[in-house]
Amino acid sequence: MARQDELTVGLDIGTTKICAVVTERRGDALDVIGLGTHPSRGLRKGVVIDIDATTDSIRRAVDEAEMMAGCEINAVYAGIAGGHIQSRNELGMVAIKDREVKAADVRRVSEQAQAVAIPADREVIHVLPQEYAIDGQDGIKQPIGMSGVRLIANVHIVTAAVTSAQNVVKCCNRAGLNVIDIVLEPIASSEAVLSPDERELGVALVDMGGGTTDIALFLNGTIKHSAVLSLGGYHFTNDAAVGLRTPFEQAERIKRRYGCAAPRFLPRDELLVVPGVGGRQPSEVSRKELAGFLEPRAEEILSLVRDEIEKSGHLGQIPSGVVVTGGSSALDGLPELAEEIFELPTRRGTPQGIGGLLDRVQGPEYATGVGLAIWGSQRPGKHRFRVYDGSTFRKVRQRMREWFYGEMG
Repeated sequence: MARQDELTVGLDIGTTKICAVVTERRGDALDVIGLGTHPSRGLRKGVVIDIDATTDSIRRAVDEAEMMAGCEINAVYAGIAGGHIQSRNELGMVAIKDREVKAADVRRVSEQAQAVAIPADREVIHVLPQEYAIDGQDGIKQPIGMSGVRLIANVHIVTAAVTSAQNVVKCCNRAGLNVIDIVLEPIASSEAVLSPDERELGVALVDMGGGTTDIALFLNGTIKHSAVLSLGGYHFTNDAAVGLRTPFEQAERIKRRYGCAAPRFLPRDELLVVPGVGGRQPSEVSRKELAGFLEPRAEEILSLVRDEIEKSGHLGQIPSGVVVTGGSSALDGLPELAEEIFELPTRRGTPQGIGGLLDRVQGPEYATGVGLAIWGSQRPGKHRFRVYDGSTFRKVRQRMREWFYGEMG
């Protein structure tokens, strides 16, 4: 059995499912040794609306992962998403002491960049460095040790509603888990599905989950923009349920097995038997008819994503194109439709760069869970906090500071 300090657990608390991924560090390699999933009960659009139901779903997913990995899970890296997430790019500027950049100067310029008015009901969950400039020389990734008079930092700041983040921690605590850190889900997914070359050249990650579609743009190896849209797989299923006149659960099953983002991408047509509502007789519909119900929603979501990328000013700066991931990206024809809408090369992203039980986590729906584990393994921490501890979010902030300055040092 692996030592506890060699294990990292990512917990994807999604609208459709809860997923726990257990990884073990073996030298330079990271192996998946356990996986647990359970239908999510108690979340809507990425936000907890029923603590007891969410806690139960988390507990069941973690129990399954523990059984497969043969270990006891007591701490996780938890993902967070939802329409309450906001992000912004900020700039800080300070004079360099002693004419040589030291860690203290990096700390001061970061704090100066964060000196923005943040409402009391919001909390910073990420402060991610983009680049530095010294006396007009920009594009610097590691400024420590360089000489100059003035240091400028560009950072990407992500904030969340305090109550939403607290409820995520509370559900984990009630399931018997400590939360090491909270990570924005598209940032976590990027760790699992993007290559370093894509990040450097410029790429858009589109994580299509059950309740939200999350966007993260990378250029020159750093994140430039992130956003969350309150549309996802739930809306596909709801459209199918209404169009097919079948219960929601049956529509979800049919969508997963036979769904396609557009009729023209179907290799062949076939008839499906659709259960009726309220004891009515089943009916027969074609896959093309089902795709006709899903296509308008797919076009709507992808068009909104394109609008968001265009609004960020980076649409012409992502030559690597678009990577779609998340459970809803598994729809047949979704990458092809996205390629038409974005007018950029598009691929479906699945977890890569890991070993172990790779076949169990090869679907795009596991990108966030695997990404959370990768994120945690690269930034190991011993902090544990519980929502009942009044300093919970001070500890989150402290961990962000440690990562920030640790990467710089």
